[in-house]
Formats: sequence, C-alpha cells, structure tokens
Amino acid sequence: MARIDEIAPDVFRISIYAPQQEMQYNQFLIRDEEPLLFTTGLNAFFPEMKEAVERLMKPTDLRWIGFSHFESDECGSLNKWLELAPQSEAITGIVSAFVNINDFALRPARILQNQEVFRTGKKQYRYISTPHVPHGWDAGLFFEETDHTLLTSDLFHHNGDVVPLTKESLADHCRETLIQFQQSPFANYIPYNAKTGQILKDLAELRPVTLAIMHGSSYYGDGKKAIEELDEVWKEVLKD
Repeated sequence: MARIDEIAPDVFRISIYAPQQEMQYNQFLIRDEEPLLFTTGLNAFFPEMKEAVERLMKPTDLRWIGFSHFESDECGSLNKWLELAPQSEAITGIVSAFVNINDFALRPARILQNQEVFRTGKKQYRYISTPHVPHGWDAGLFFEETDHTLLTSDLFHHNGDVVPLTKESLADHCRETLIQFQQSPFANYIPYNAKTGQILKDLAELRPVTLAIMHGSSYYGDGKKAIEELDEVWKEVLKD
C-alpha cells in the first residue's frame, strides 16, 4: 500500500517503494479548490495511486495533472486519470504540449508559458521551463509561491526506502546515487551542460522552503542552500 505523508500544508507525498530497484516513486497531490496531481507514477501504479488518492479526496474531482517531462514515471497513467476525472486536464509547458502530450493524451493540455502563474485556489504556482534539467528538452518545474514548495521531479534523486521528509542535507545521498548510475547503463541519466548551472542558480533564487522530491526524501529548510549543494554535486560527478 502506498504511504501518504503531508509534507507541506495540503501537499501530500504519495510514495510507492519498488524494492527491486531500491527506489521510491513519489507523487504529490495538492488538495485545493482545483486539486493538482504532480506526476502520475507508472502506468502499472494506477490502481495503487487511485486507492491512495481516495484516502484524501474524491479522485473524480481531480482538476490538474502536472509533471516535469514526458517519461513513464512522470505521466505514464495520464490517460487513466483523464478518463477517471472528466474535468481534469494535463497542465504543462509549450514544448511538452506540442512535442508529446497533445498527441499522447486523450484531450489537449492547458499550455503554460515560461514564468506563467496559475492558481488552484489558495495556492499559486509558477511554471518554470528548465530544458534538460533534470533531462528532456520539454522539462519544466512548478513552484508554489504561497508556501514556497518546489516540485522538483528528478532533482535530488537518491535511492533507498528513506524517510518522507528531512531537514538533513541530501548532498551525500545524491552523490552516492549519481556515482552508482555513472557506473551503470544509466550513466547519461542527467546531462550537465553550459546552461545547467544557471538553471539551478535561478531555482535556488526562488528560496524554496520545501523540496518535493520524486525519488527519495523530501526536504524542509534552506532550499537555496540545498540546490546550491546539488549543483556542486552535479558538477563534481557529471561535468566532463
């Protein structure tokens, strides 16, 4: 059964642990006037995810389905959610919509421009285009501007069945996982190019308080420092 933890006001981390991969898959449900699910999880996770969402709200009331980039754990069960919740829409950036989602999905997505803000009710989200961060030219992240929660996708990826929320630095855990990946067929999991550092710097300047992390523990504290530490780890492990 998926584990549910509230990591920020009305932000619920729904975690499914895959022991064969030693990896948590974390999806985030934002309960508001227009509920938002950030990442759907794998297509195979849909029954477990639906049961978890039912513990928090009526799944048919879901309004928005967001994600960073086109990948199975980001939006694999998108069409099942679109079927279940008739008024729901994918919400994503212009590259994502035109390159993938508006062909893949049952109905067109709401398209956000870079830095565009939308509301789900009490919460206000800014869409930030982050090409190739963590990967994919369609990548983008969502920053909630009232509670300062950054939905980070694969940023800060670290393995293990870890605690839901921590105030401890994630740098060592991220370094260890990246080094493992560099020695595996997933060596090119995250690219580091000339623009990566600036994108991370811009994210750090948002000064998030909570980092909602897709694989591993979410983080509460000095988000600016945490992102700066991540940049140092990425440069150390990934930069040629």
